[in-house]
Amino acid sequence: MKIIVTGGAGFIGSNLVSALNNRGETEILIVDHLDHPRKRANLEALKYERYMDKEEFREAVQKQAIPVPEIVFHLGACTSTLENNREYLYENNFLYTRELCLWSIKHNARFVYASSASVYGDGSLGFSDDEKLISSLQPLNLYAWSKYLFDKWAMEEGLLKIIVGIRYFNVYGPREDHKGEMRSVVNKAYDEICSTSRIRLFKSYRQEYRDGEQKRDFIYVRDAVDVTLYLAEQRNVGGIFNCGTGLPRTWLDLAYAVFNAMSSEPNIVFIDMPEQIRDKYQYYTCADLTKLRATGYKKEFTSLEEGVRDYVQNWLMKRK
Repeated sequence: MKIIVTGGAGFIGSNLVSALNNRGETEILIVDHLDHPRKRANLEALKYERYMDKEEFREAVQKQAIPVPEIVFHLGACTSTLENNREYLYENNFLYTRELCLWSIKHNARFVYASSASVYGDGSLGFSDDEKLISSLQPLNLYAWSKYLFDKWAMEEGLLKIIVGIRYFNVYGPREDHKGEMRSVVNKAYDEICSTSRIRLFKSYRQEYRDGEQKRDFIYVRDAVDVTLYLAEQRNVGGIFNCGTGLPRTWLDLAYAVFNAMSSEPNIVFIDMPEQIRDKYQYYTCADLTKLRATGYKKEFTSLEEGVRDYVQNWLMKRK
């Protein structure tokens, strides 16, 4: 077994396995929990040696009963920003990650894990992935807190010299249908236009942002996967790295891109933001790519318009 991918039936994970397959890699153990038919569908198109349920895999790791791979991509996690069970997130997103990290290091396997741009909170401290700033970050929700905990632990243990954490910004693209409310707005907008001919966006509750002009760093999943594979291959590189485009765009930009990809007339309605998320909402995100570029990563990122067009026309319009 050369490669382990946890969350391998999920969004970024299944796209990662597909990219590995395109490179001729099939000696892959996929770990996940198939709690949605779309996850099963994601697996159907992939080539891999073995699948294990997450709980079975975790128990096998604890018993040292898993063949040692060359690389562990740990992308499996509860990704819901609405999850309010602190103990579950601590167990699933922190303790599980810590166990797998220590196991990987013990066996000299390259460990690459998914962090999140949500750890930057409201962005008032900027979006630098300089590890010296980790302790000052202030996540806004429990999901972000669980990701922050591992980043902080890895830093304090001195492990960021040998492992890689990737802070994914707003990733969108194929194979995310199972994510429910956590699907990208591109995915949701496509379905909404199909059923109502309109897109609903949240109103702004900050004077410096007009409705729809809140900004996020949207990155197409194929670019996110490319960055992930690149960093996994740089064995002399360790640390936490941002994974975004470095070019924030507005929700209006995204909405117009979806309408254009569908050849539909724009129709946007602004709705109230639920009160329970108003004080946890990120109005602006932008990946600082200084560290990533310093490693030698030179590729340009897919524009929002090009990525949305490809996703809509070559995936969403063709799905069954």
